[in-house]
Amino acid sequence: MREIKKETRYLWRTRLSYGVSDFACNLVWNVLTLYMMFFYTDVAGLASAAIGTMIMITRLFDSLADMFTGIIIDKTHSRWGKSRPYIFFGSFPLAIFGILLFCIPNISMNGKLIYAYVTYLGISICYGLVNIPISSILPSLTKDPVERTNLSTVRMILSFLGATFVSTATLPLVKLFGGNNQQKGFILVMAMYCLAAIFILYIPFHNLREIDIDTTKKSNNKLSESFHALIQNKPWMIFAISTLFMWASNFFVQGSLVYYFTYVVGSAGQAAIIAGLINFIPMIGTIITPLLVKIMIKRNVFILGSIIAAYGLLIMLLGHGGLFYIYTGAIFYAIGHGIRQNMYFSMQADPVDYSKWKSGINLSGLISAINGFIGKVAMALTAAITGFLLKWGNYVPHVHQSSKAIFAIKANFILLPVIAIFVSIIIMCFYNLDKIYKNK
Repeated sequence: MREIKKETRYLWRTRLSYGVSDFACNLVWNVLTLYMMFFYTDVAGLASAAIGTMIMITRLFDSLADMFTGIIIDKTHSRWGKSRPYIFFGSFPLAIFGILLFCIPNISMNGKLIYAYVTYLGISICYGLVNIPISSILPSLTKDPVERTNLSTVRMILSFLGATFVSTATLPLVKLFGGNNQQKGFILVMAMYCLAAIFILYIPFHNLREIDIDTTKKSNNKLSESFHALIQNKPWMIFAISTLFMWASNFFVQGSLVYYFTYVVGSAGQAAIIAGLINFIPMIGTIITPLLVKIMIKRNVFILGSIIAAYGLLIMLLGHGGLFYIYTGAIFYAIGHGIRQNMYFSMQADPVDYSKWKSGINLSGLISAINGFIGKVAMALTAAITGFLLKWGNYVPHVHQSSKAIFAIKANFILLPVIAIFVSIIIMCFYNLDKIYKNK
């Protein structure tokens, strides 16, 4: 009995330590996904198309840095393991760039844009340095696929808690700390979030342990061999392409939410409420995911979550801006997104095992890095599309918008996400790794 209690305590210490890592990351990252486009256009006064282009270009450069990070992780052999040291030590440069991001000086527009390029690229690289190891460490924490889903579930619950806190608290805190000076408010709030993230990220660094890792043996695999094994990993290829559209749908929603409620619904105050809903309610989907995995294969759980998310967006579209339909649709979207995002983090460990089985090559760092690369490409493309659609619609901050601008905002918030979700579903239908494992 004592041994069982000891094992249970160890399991939950590992789960919670793993989970708080993403809580900390969301204190920083969710500010970028929800408020950066709005900050750049409505606070810093930069043109939407220029910012969309900036985000796209920096994301592409950053994505190359992510792959380099993944390669370094695969070749790391330290007394702390392969992934664990980066989770904590990377938090310091992440915090520095997080604060600098909002410290745009009062200079020319070209100067502001250059400053935005440098700081946005900096925080993106530093975020990858912390977040990629959080994903790459999962296959090394346990070999049990059910426990991997449990770990991912705890991670997602705490991730959504962090995202919910940021989405509901940020604008009120910006007002509290900055008054009429929104830039000052954003700087102080981000500083608070970044310092909290450093302290929280020490917990997984201290508590997690990577199993079956030889800290002295150097990897003999050439980079070309690793990429060849990756290209031959067809289940991962299908998974990766599908999740490109999954992330794109989410980034469209997150990035245009403030615009939609400010200018389409006509209530900026509703933006914080809905942002809170779509970042808190996903926990319901996350909590029920382990139950769904017991009765359905992972691919089908992912597809189910995607269908529910698309259904929620269609409710908002057909409701023509009515608050009842908006709230109902937001709840359905959030539950579906919680399911599919949890399955994303659970499923991405499986192609790592598949690669070991087929080629004998451990691709945990490289696969995590390229999965992160795909997410950032999705963010880059959605930011660029959002920026150019706003320009096409002749969007002007702080004024009553034209019907063309309203359509551009609606397209970003509902139409394009729905299309992306359905493309993701179609691609995921070809994923068969669950059946391969069953017949192994």
